[in-house]
Amino acid sequence: MQAIKTVSELEFLYGSTMQGALAKVSPRLTPLYCEWIGASRFVVLSTVGPDGTDVSPRGDIEPVVRIADDRTILLPDWRGNNRLDSLRNIVADGRTSLMFMVPSCNNVVRVNGEAIVTMDHELVRLFDRGGKMPRTVIVVTVREVYYQCAKALMRSGLWSGEDQSSAVPTAGQFIKELQSTFDAEAYDEGYGEYARDRMW
Repeated sequence: MQAIKTVSELEFLYGSTMQGALAKVSPRLTPLYCEWIGASRFVVLSTVGPDGTDVSPRGDIEPVVRIADDRTILLPDWRGNNRLDSLRNIVADGRTSLMFMVPSCNNVVRVNGEAIVTMDHELVRLFDRGGKMPRTVIVVTVREVYYQCAKALMRSGLWSGEDQSSAVPTAGQFIKELQSTFDAEAYDEGYGEYARDRMW
């Protein structure tokens, strides 16, 4: 297999960047980008660290982040499995990307920037859910923001409404594949209730 080894070789293969792809990029959160991100309840967080890269889905019942100003996004870290993959990476290397999605919208909005993890009490309290609060908040300083062309989501039919969950393995089956004695059925029966109980 022959690998492309230089950027110039890659650019020659693909040709010039479309003008619209350059014009849509902003170094800050414009009012319209703020409006779009404010409607998103789901974001994919991408990080990089000394052991490699990580990507993590983050969701909420209301806007998944808060916008502090036109260069700052606040993302709460709610209770999870305590793997801390994304947080470890951010502490070691702040380079971060976010991809925001809105149900039934084929565009996505991407943010690239630098992040820190903080337990600042005032920031944590912003996300109070009846006394339940995140352990920490990820503070992202925006370097660039832009929308992504709709073609990928249109091709995939992501919002078609078809339930295809029966065609893929369950959470319990993933574990059983690695640990043959694991009771996948019992795990899957309680998994949904467990996840709901640990939403905050």
